[in-house]
Amino acid sequence: MEDEIYENADYPDSVNAAPLKNQTGPRISESICRAVVFCLGLLSVFLLAGLIGVSVHCHVSLSGPAADLSTINANLTERLQAREDELSSVSSERDRLNATLTEKTKELDRLQLLSKQSHVSLSGPAADLSTINANLTERLQAREEELSSVSSERDRLNATLTEKTKELDRLQLLSKQKKTCPAGWKMFSCSCYLLSSANGSWEAGRQDCRDRGADLMIIDSYEEQEFITRFIKRRTWIGLNDRDNEGVWKWVDGSPLTEAYWYRGNPDNGGGDPEWGEEDCGEILTDQYVRVNWNDVSCDSDLQWVCEKMR
Repeated sequence: MEDEIYENADYPDSVNAAPLKNQTGPRISESICRAVVFCLGLLSVFLLAGLIGVSVHCHVSLSGPAADLSTINANLTERLQAREDELSSVSSERDRLNATLTEKTKELDRLQLLSKQSHVSLSGPAADLSTINANLTERLQAREEELSSVSSERDRLNATLTEKTKELDRLQLLSKQKKTCPAGWKMFSCSCYLLSSANGSWEAGRQDCRDRGADLMIIDSYEEQEFITRFIKRRTWIGLNDRDNEGVWKWVDGSPLTEAYWYRGNPDNGGGDPEWGEEDCGEILTDQYVRVNWNDVSCDSDLQWVCEKMR
């Protein structure tokens, strides 16, 4: 019985699938735009996730250049998120305009077809739709240009963020590598320090440090200030001066003075006493409290100095 049923069954020779029509026009552009926006957004999410992962697994406290890059990283991430939000808003507006434009275009095409059938030129509702169509097209073009601008800015921020992340990773790797200071140098944080055995002017001290691949010491934290105060035994030059512009103190690397430990009444540039002359260079005193032991003195004074260089 089963054999008879199968014998009587008709089997089609083949199944002809109707060829898919190529979709052209605004719908493909819209799909591509959405795909590109989605991919870029997904890429940004991965980048942010990567940064979060790095911060979670980082067991080394950053300081100096690495800490600055970490701050830059956070700022760039914040700016990137703002651009993502702006991009999302512009994309939504663009999609809404696309939908409205498509709807109005269909209506316009329908009225134009009716007009051709009755040999009557467009007027009234059809003419209104034509104007609406032109306005929507213009607004859509403006949104496309804005979207392009925001996307370019987002890409630039992504590139900068990637570059800074690589530099941060490099510094973190260097900080993990065990390094020591040369013989005779003392180590603190990421730097090595050498207290001179000779005395000289501020400029002579700086030249000696440069000859050693270092420079006069820069103090940028209270911990470093406390360290050097315990380290020295007599008045000592540091890399601070206002020789270029009186009253504007800066370090030997050109960075401005942001955290100071001046002795009361200083800097006073000699208090206006001609006998003392110009006092344009900074020293550390040893007979004062650690938080107030800096003094301005003539750069020709005969003092020892402290050199500093990275490990």
